[in-house]
Amino acid sequence: MQRPSTSSPTGDLSDGSRREFSVKPWGWKWRSSYWFVTFVVWLGVATDLLVYSMVIPVVPFQLEELGYKHPASLTGWLLFAYSGGLAIATIPVAVWSEKYDARKLPLVAGVFILIGSQIMFMEAPAYWLMCLARTLQGVGSTMVWVVGLALLCDESPPELVGRQLGIAMSGLSLGTLVGPPVGGGLYTRFGFRGPFIFGIIAAFLDLAFRFLIIEGKSASKLRTDTIEKPDNEIAMETNDNSLTSDTEVENKKVSFVQVLRLLLRSHRALVAAFLTFVYGIVYSTQEPVISSHLNSVWGLNSSKVGLVLLASVIPTLFASPLSGWLADLQGPSIVIIISLILTVPWYVVMIIDGHLALFITAFACAYFFASGVLSPLTVELASVARSIDGIGYAHVYGAFNLAYGIGTTVGPVVGGQMYDHINKGWLAISLLAVGLLGLSVVVTLFYVGEKPVAQSFIRRIRLL
Repeated sequence: MQRPSTSSPTGDLSDGSRREFSVKPWGWKWRSSYWFVTFVVWLGVATDLLVYSMVIPVVPFQLEELGYKHPASLTGWLLFAYSGGLAIATIPVAVWSEKYDARKLPLVAGVFILIGSQIMFMEAPAYWLMCLARTLQGVGSTMVWVVGLALLCDESPPELVGRQLGIAMSGLSLGTLVGPPVGGGLYTRFGFRGPFIFGIIAAFLDLAFRFLIIEGKSASKLRTDTIEKPDNEIAMETNDNSLTSDTEVENKKVSFVQVLRLLLRSHRALVAAFLTFVYGIVYSTQEPVISSHLNSVWGLNSSKVGLVLLASVIPTLFASPLSGWLADLQGPSIVIIISLILTVPWYVVMIIDGHLALFITAFACAYFFASGVLSPLTVELASVARSIDGIGYAHVYGAFNLAYGIGTTVGPVVGGQMYDHINKGWLAISLLAVGLLGLSVVVTLFYVGEKPVAQSFIRRIRLL
């Protein structure tokens, strides 16, 4: 005898399907919110910069203790190795992330690589192994700088991207703020392994939060209650999802060569990459020599160097959120121009070998205004991704990371060599920064934004 039909008006859903929709992960709402994603990316950036910057005041003294000469140059090569790993891994990670729509997996893998690189550096018996460890650290860092920023743009409302990116990018300042003094203090108290053990603990905390992320697509499925929808809504939703899937598949079919061609044809993308490169090289030329400069001019040891960097970086905690918020309101171009113009005078003041308080003030102001460039740049790149068919967020942030990686690869080597081999090395480094920043102002005037500032100004003059 045939059993009577038990199908519901909503369609033939099995008990298994019902259970699939009714059982939801713990805390799925807050774990899939863009605020939680913002926090995780912020924490990832902060951890990355913490681990990166802790060795800056430590390595020169450790190299001297091991009997190496020219510690500034050798420290520069270690920073070169990190940036080299960053640059090498960027393109494969960006292409992989967009092709397979992978966000969470690369983020988790990046922390494991970071932890492994710290253990290798801590136990390295030779200088070349230290370089290899820093290269692997750069590979791990690529995940948060490419995939993390792409995930944040995926999850955030377009009108709030600048604010959320600004908050996440403030992790850069926090990591830079905490890293040097913690590294110097732990090195003085516990020796060379102290800073690395602290960094490994921070990385495990970062890993725990990355595991908790629920990506947007998974969250959308959890939010969709298909059981209570009538047949016609399910059919319409299915058609919409099919169209969306077709569009996504078409975007994923764009090859790396096509992506490269599209980005190279975009003036906005090229200029954003150039500005990122300039930021990287200006920022990193000072890194390998700042400890030596403070030691030679004012006689500071590693702990005091860390305190100077601490006092200088505190204001930058507010620069990224503020500039990101302003970029949402006024557009990225005007914020970038103002930040660059206000940065230049302080690099000139840093040339003066007078009072230490004056140097710290100039250093803090220079870092504050320079940090205000990054958030608007990431907003500009997100806008570029939305304006070019076939280009995803991971692609543009891959370009961002590659440009920054090249800049921070070249910068430490240039800075270390200039400081060691030019009579007034610090003066030369500061003047190089002034020249690059001035060039960046001119380029930004003409090419950043949907309506560049210079073009808008010229139109207004013609209308007079």
